Amino acid sequence: MSVRRVMPDIRSEAIEESRDFYGLLGFEEVMDHGWVVTLASPSNPTAQVTFMTHDKTAPVVPDMSVEVDDVDAAYALIQENGAEIVHPLQDEEWGVRRFFVRDPNGRVVNVLSHR
Repeated sequence: MSVRRVMPDIRSEAIEESRDFYGLLGFEEVMDHGWVVTLASPSNPTAQVTFMTHDKTAPVVPDMSVEVDDVDAAYALIQENGAEIVHPLQDEEWGVRRFFVRDPNGRVVNVLSHR
């Protein structure tokens, strides 16, 4: 299993202002679903930051997202090691398969693969 990208997820009620602010640093919008917006560097597209008002299907906003090449293998490994699953593995309508897990620091990690 390999990691494709890692990005912070920031809970925000100021998504538009955040888009404008991070635009000053060179980030451009690459996704906008209304409740979640992702910005990326045009010169390094895996350098990203996400702002969310809430999560559409999960009970919490994650602290970070990790995209892996095989989310099913990651889910099995996490379960085998007894970590707390916060949101079960499922396919989402916006084209990802994902689950949330709590890390040893109490942070919620969104682990995903694109379908």
